[in-house]
Amino acid sequence: MSTNPTARAWAEIDAQSLLNNARTVQSSIGPDARLLPMVKADAYGLGVTEAAQVLERTDPWGFGVATAEEGAQLRALGVTRPVVVVSPVPEGSLLTALESELQVGISSLDALRETADMAESLGSRAGVHLEVDTGMGRSGLDWRTVDTWGPHVSQATGGKLRWVGCYTHLHSANEGPESVHEQWRRLQGTLERLRPPEGVVVHVLNSSAALRLPEYAVAVVRPGIFLYGGEIGTGLVVPEPVVALRARVVHIKEAAPGDSVGYGATYHAQGAERWATLSIGYGDGLSRALGNRGHVLLRGVRAPIIGRISMDVTVVNITGVPDVGRGDIATLIGTDGEARITLDEVAGLAGTISYEVLTGLTPRIPRIWKGLDGS
Repeated sequence: MSTNPTARAWAEIDAQSLLNNARTVQSSIGPDARLLPMVKADAYGLGVTEAAQVLERTDPWGFGVATAEEGAQLRALGVTRPVVVVSPVPEGSLLTALESELQVGISSLDALRETADMAESLGSRAGVHLEVDTGMGRSGLDWRTVDTWGPHVSQATGGKLRWVGCYTHLHSANEGPESVHEQWRRLQGTLERLRPPEGVVVHVLNSSAALRLPEYAVAVVRPGIFLYGGEIGTGLVVPEPVVALRARVVHIKEAAPGDSVGYGATYHAQGAERWATLSIGYGDGLSRALGNRGHVLLRGVRAPIIGRISMDVTVVNITGVPDVGRGDIATLIGTDGEARITLDEVAGLAGTISYEVLTGLTPRIPRIWKGLDGS
């Protein structure tokens, strides 16, 4: 167990596990396709500086981000590979995108025109990836109307825009193959109508689809949550845990029968109990939904969270846990001895998904990376 001698709470990130998860995806898709790892939202909340450094060891095709500003950050870190902005880019961010030599996702004819105009004003030729909406419904050019917008794409990509890729977003890959088959069919039909130039890379598969349906990994795949330790569906390989979340015991209370704890007094001692206050709360990203539901590990034993989680502290019942004292370390995600609380267990109890648990960790939580040097 790694510790920060000064931190009240912290996250530990295992670089080797991140790398191993990426290599699991590589093994699934085979040698003819390459990775476009998603490092958006600060690498799912874990730290893009370190994550990009680790993922470079896989020789990825490039990196995927959600905003032009995230892409510019990668350039500032020294990343020279292609960086693709896979979410729609507001017109006000196009200057940042093109000056940083990012490849822009094109999700509408307006975006196509705006990007071409910006490239012309800069005297440059911008790389673009065409997003086709095959069922996600959030953004993209509708596959059903390709004969309407297709000629505009062909015209624009013969001028100030360089057509690099074409992609779609899968909406239910973690639930089974049927929807993936249908979305793939729609994309292929669109490509047959578009007739893109040779060399345009097609990328469709997310983590779940890359492991479930690797036959669709034609050029590039976009793994995300699996890299960072989130599970991606029943019956599929479980990723290596990447993140542990820990906090210190800062107070011990000998509770009398009937004593209450926390705002709203939602928990009362059933008898003589022993409580520990942990230095972590929703101000650190710990979900309030875990109050009176979740657990932590102390000395290898599960201790239930009692009462409502406060902004800065959380209280647990340690009546059945021997020898807990001030300064001890509680594990909210991760292992302690033989006991484990998984990322997805916490997400399930909180009524959310692993993505939100990770990206919800606030800047108050130091990220401590282990194994960055490859050892």
